[in-house]
Amino acid sequence: MPVERTELRGTDELHRYYEVYETIGSGGFAKVKLGRHILTGENVAIKIMNKKDMGDDLPRVKVEIEALKNLSHQHVCRLYQVIETATQIFMVLEYCPGGELFDYIIAKDRLSEEETRVFFRQIVSAMAYIHSQGYAHRDLKPENLLIDEDQNLKLIDFGLCAKPKGGLGSELMTCCGSPAYAAPELIQGKAYIGSEADVWSMGVLLFALLCGYLPFDDENCMALYRKITRGKYDNPTWLTPGSVLLINQMMQVNPKRRLAVRQLLDHPWVMKDYNSPVEWYSRRPLGHIDEDCITEMAVSMKRSRESTTSLVKEWRYDHTTATYLLLLSKKQRGKPVRLRPQPAVCEEFCSPSHQGSKVGVDPENSTMGRKATPHRPERRDKDREHATENKENLVTQEKDIDIFALPPPRTPVSSRKNPRHNKNVLTTPSHNTNISGGKMSAFETCENKGCWNFFSRSRSLDMAGSGDSGKKKRGGKVFGSLERGLDKVITMLTPNKKRGLRDGPRKIKAQYNVTLTSQTNPDQVLNQILSILPEKHVDFTQKGYTLKCQTWGDFGKVTMAFELEVCLLHRPEVVGVRRQRLKGDAWVYKHLVEGILSTLSI
Repeated sequence: MPVERTELRGTDELHRYYEVYETIGSGGFAKVKLGRHILTGENVAIKIMNKKDMGDDLPRVKVEIEALKNLSHQHVCRLYQVIETATQIFMVLEYCPGGELFDYIIAKDRLSEEETRVFFRQIVSAMAYIHSQGYAHRDLKPENLLIDEDQNLKLIDFGLCAKPKGGLGSELMTCCGSPAYAAPELIQGKAYIGSEADVWSMGVLLFALLCGYLPFDDENCMALYRKITRGKYDNPTWLTPGSVLLINQMMQVNPKRRLAVRQLLDHPWVMKDYNSPVEWYSRRPLGHIDEDCITEMAVSMKRSRESTTSLVKEWRYDHTTATYLLLLSKKQRGKPVRLRPQPAVCEEFCSPSHQGSKVGVDPENSTMGRKATPHRPERRDKDREHATENKENLVTQEKDIDIFALPPPRTPVSSRKNPRHNKNVLTTPSHNTNISGGKMSAFETCENKGCWNFFSRSRSLDMAGSGDSGKKKRGGKVFGSLERGLDKVITMLTPNKKRGLRDGPRKIKAQYNVTLTSQTNPDQVLNQILSILPEKHVDFTQKGYTLKCQTWGDFGKVTMAFELEVCLLHRPEVVGVRRQRLKGDAWVYKHLVEGILSTLSI
């Protein structure tokens, strides 16, 4: 199943289909930018990877792409499109405006058992599904779970997943993942079963949700490994007996004594206050083609419905696939099934002839029924994580051993959501409140009407009061390089009036990664932050009310990158501090930013 491949410059190809906005995450070899699909107006996350920078990690990217094509689940983020050039790979993914689950933990300090149960049932659902498809995730942690606009979780980052040739019951050997969440047998270098290792990580994750910190933590990796292999940790007094029992059942040092995911589906703790077991099956399989979406695409593309259906069913993960999936997403969320008028240049690239080769995947061995991820880039510290080339992802046409006999669906497929509303999420953290930056910043959608000229589109988000300015493009070939091209912005101001650097902070909606203050003067809050950063050994650059911060290691390497932005909240009308982690260990970031904000008199 080929993906879109072209030798045109990646930015030109990308900008045929998408508005590209600010960077919302970065890592060792990737950046993630916020984007908007032109024809549907839907927001997306665009993961941009340079092949040269990837080096030995290139196989991981291809593993992730193929996994996301084969997974279709309401709690697994969706892949829309893959564009490959000679030097770059672009993954267009589902955008989750709620940010990381890690941010939610930080905003709340720790979650109540009731809130945790809502999230944990969704995690169990996702893991049961991917295990039923023969995959082990092997990197489950709060940073790899995003919150969508309906407050539902989406699992991401399948770069370390494994689909063993002999089925999920086959032993794996690759040591990978995040040490704090890794199972004892994995860090000891023993052969292990992927699904059993995932259950251990789920236990660590459940502990973190309920407690606001990790059960095993140490700055020294060897000391951390010793703690994990002993399996000894302290339960805080606020944990209920049921929570203590469930965590203990998942975090057994002997993997054969751990609960299996199928046992979690109807576990008493998981079932409390619910009338049915966890629904693990997919509510959104791709086998069924939606007629309304096909009709709208056929009209837009000036094709017959039959040829449009055939084109969509190829699942090439090109612009046709992206348009269909985004249109379907609009319909599922109750939005009109409508496409904007196509720019003439886009029509050319929607034709069946505009198809290319794939990212290292044999079409004959590819499977239909795809799905995917949102994203943030890989944020792996090579001193803390280790992943060798994965030789375990050898897909076979043979039927996997039925070692994961999940119960059949007991109720018809439902689109019921589990909304959660909590008015106290954004209280100012105390000195021990977690402060983590979300990878996906929310923004106000501006619905432009009429035809889109992709050579004159705005690349500046949150125009009102953002403090950003840029130069107007003149059309044609606009980019000299990938990053220069994607980082350029167009201001929507009048030609003779440019904003000053300090015209005022942005006004934003409340988000999990915004700390409320008791102040009404943004300049006072900004000045306090500016005075404390040098004391915390944090370097920064300032642009208006946004501070881009970095910390450095002993060998001149950036160990942490994050943003702090002083902003105004619509309701209540107070000053807030938006936090966003761009690079570095999540829990180290938590302690650092926690220390910065707790020092301020805000």
